[in-house]
Amino acid sequence: MNSNAIPSSVPPTIPKYCIRDIELWGFRNITEFRDHLLSENGVKTGTLIAINAEKVLATERDAQLRALIKDADYKYADGVSMIASIRRKYPDAHVERVPGADLWETLMHRAGQLGTPVFLIGGRQEVLAKTEDKLRRQWNVNIVGSQNGYFTPAERDALFERVKASGAQIVTVAMGSPRQEILMRDCRKVYPDALYMGVGGTYDVFIGAVKRAPKGWQKLGLEWLYRLLNQPSRLPRQLKLLRFVYYYYSRRL
Repeated sequence: MNSNAIPSSVPPTIPKYCIRDIELWGFRNITEFRDHLLSENGVKTGTLIAINAEKVLATERDAQLRALIKDADYKYADGVSMIASIRRKYPDAHVERVPGADLWETLMHRAGQLGTPVFLIGGRQEVLAKTEDKLRRQWNVNIVGSQNGYFTPAERDALFERVKASGAQIVTVAMGSPRQEILMRDCRKVYPDALYMGVGGTYDVFIGAVKRAPKGWQKLGLEWLYRLLNQPSRLPRQLKLLRFVYYYYSRRL
């Protein structure tokens, strides 16, 4: 058992909010969330999954994803639609959006300060290598292992053993949903003594391979519009979110 791992538990001071049958942690801001997960006292164990409107709708047609999300320890609101929904359903809620990319970066920064061992999984090899290099140079992160996202099903068990042998306390997985949630679930069966975080395309953003919306757009909650303007091909995905808009205005949250 990892002596620095802290079993997952929900403090009585942190509320939880239910949106479409998904329980979300109600941390007031990203700093409070980070300090709960990683401090000088150690690292919480469990799985983090960012929840946005698209993922909520996906659970309605994907039973496997629904089960994966239900079993995750930390589900948090990544998306203005989720924050708006929480505030609509729970008028007294004091909660802010926690962008997954920002949470990952602040966790990596704190991990570098504390010497917390980190294992990185996912992405193309060149992206992964640049991510490792930048994390070490920028925050002195103790990276104890890595694996790009291009491995065969037959190589999964060996990867899980590598994670276990590394003694990593934080494992981040950039493989997209639901692949990353499946991998985290299966790896935890072999090695439960770590904090697992699904991060999607965060590595690409971190090294500058993918441009994120400017801070002004982010503060206005218009990051989705910025991405749409830069990638018109996303329009069909955005149109699917009209169902969530219906849930919001019909109060079926």
